[in-house]
Amino acid sequence: MKDANKITQMAATRGGGHLITKIHQLGGRIFARLLKENNIDDINPGQGRILYSLWQKDGIPIKELAIGTGLEKSTLSTMLDRLEQEGKIHRMRTEEDRRTTLVFLSDESKARQSAYYRVSAEMNGIYYEGLSVEEIDRFESSLRRILANLESRTDGGK
Repeated sequence: MKDANKITQMAATRGGGHLITKIHQLGGRIFARLLKENNIDDINPGQGRILYSLWQKDGIPIKELAIGTGLEKSTLSTMLDRLEQEGKIHRMRTEEDRRTTLVFLSDESKARQSAYYRVSAEMNGIYYEGLSVEEIDRFESSLRRILANLESRTDGGK
């Protein structure tokens, strides 16, 4: 019991959550600037997350895309509406199950994949500058554990 109290007290004085928030904010600003510098300023970071998932696997159900992006279906639906209006994606109902809608990249979005990946690689270089492969592996392992802790406390984790 004493050990649990010590851990709880120690955790209360740690700044990991604050640091993650600051990293997210600054990283988002820098990433947006890099996108603009590379003439990809019509894709915001949220849209980039959706397009990135589709570049990994095109023509997937909205439910699968929501899981891959970590976005709620309602948020994703609104973002997909905008992406479709801008000609970056299109949606199609499946013949087998009219309730299932698949999301596909437009030809324009497919053509922009390599430019977006270059910017992403540049961003990773900024994040990991000065870190060894071992440090990066440990860091990412810790982030996965933190993510799992958080996910276990969401509706999907109960």
